[in-house]
Amino acid sequence: MIKYLLFDLDNTLYSIRCGLEENVSKRIRTFLAAWMGMGEEEAMAERRKGVVNYGTTLEWLMEEKNFTDVEGYYRFVHPEGEVDSLRPDPELREFLSGLPYPKAILTNSNREHVDRVLVRLELGDIFTHIFDMRWNNLKGKPHPDVFRRVLGVLEKSPEEVLFIDDYPKYVTGFNVLGGAGVLLDELDSYPDFPGRRIRNIREIVKFL
Repeated sequence: MIKYLLFDLDNTLYSIRCGLEENVSKRIRTFLAAWMGMGEEEAMAERRKGVVNYGTTLEWLMEEKNFTDVEGYYRFVHPEGEVDSLRPDPELREFLSGLPYPKAILTNSNREHVDRVLVRLELGDIFTHIFDMRWNNLKGKPHPDVFRRVLGVLEKSPEEVLFIDDYPKYVTGFNVLGGAGVLLDELDSYPDFPGRRIRNIREIVKFL
């Protein structure tokens, strides 16, 4: 029986069509190229080969490239004004508020980014916990230990938590632990995903 809702943030609590995450990806490309001293395409090709073993680009940089300027990375990738494309969604707020379950956020972003998004969406008071990358010691989804730490704080078993994310790798990671993961696939990008899949966040009610 589901007793807690655990949400991803980006492209989950707002539409992928807003372009926010696309702009984040562009800044990551620019940052990598400058820091690695190569063209953007070359830097991204190297990233694609390495990041498959990690939850985030930052983890890959720290583990394989001896990168240490975490705060500089965050300032560049998540600058002030990054959420200008977002708009409050009163209907989403009403929907989330009406669900009779406590709710938390688990994100591979930093807390400053989370706070900006939630303030912009007017959802800041909806969630009991926010688990960001710093809280997770700069380890991100889908590391099993990340999910286990979150479950420990929530005092729930994997089976008692419905986890909603837009990235198949992260949903699968939660499912492997025995959790109830749901892929939010707004653009129908993963039709062959072998698990729970929805196109709109409001569809989670059928799993509750």
